[in-house]
Amino acid sequence: MSKNILILTGSPRKGGNTDKLAEAFIAGAQQVGHTTVTYTTANKNIKGCIDCQTCFKKGTACSIPDDFNELAPLLEQADMIVFATPMYWFSFPATLKAAIDKCYSYLIAERPLKIKECALLVSGGVQDETMFEGIIKSYKLIAQFQNWKNIGTIIVTGLHDKEDVLKTEGLQRAEALGKSIL
Repeated sequence: MSKNILILTGSPRKGGNTDKLAEAFIAGAQQVGHTTVTYTTANKNIKGCIDCQTCFKKGTACSIPDDFNELAPLLEQADMIVFATPMYWFSFPATLKAAIDKCYSYLIAERPLKIKECALLVSGGVQDETMFEGIIKSYKLIAQFQNWKNIGTIIVTGLHDKEDVLKTEGLQRAEALGKSIL
């Protein structure tokens, strides 16, 4: 059964390591018949949630006019969500985190998303994989809270320059994860 997969990217560096990981995952998913949509949060204007609890009351998912409202229909159509992101200070970059936070609107409005599965592709400059524990824990708690099945987490360490991922097995691992989706 073909799935509609939404890939949320968090890197402001176009064509960098995170984008390459996302592209490899997408290639694998498309090879096995899935539909993919990529939404790059880094170049969007998504403000943080202010907990006004007026979600969906003014005709849009968020009452604050920003780019989350163009992301909302993509969230509603998705069967699966993938976070492809660099790690910033042990967590998600601000614009991706703001998009994640605004998913709160679906809880407040009691409008459950049909997303059932998720994955995380994360890159970072540090070599020590234990330094990724903060972002991994946040991701796992999000998945648990939303009742999403984690189909995989790929961590690629030691990436500084734009092409560093090409010196690793990260792209092959991301493509294999995409191909593994049933």
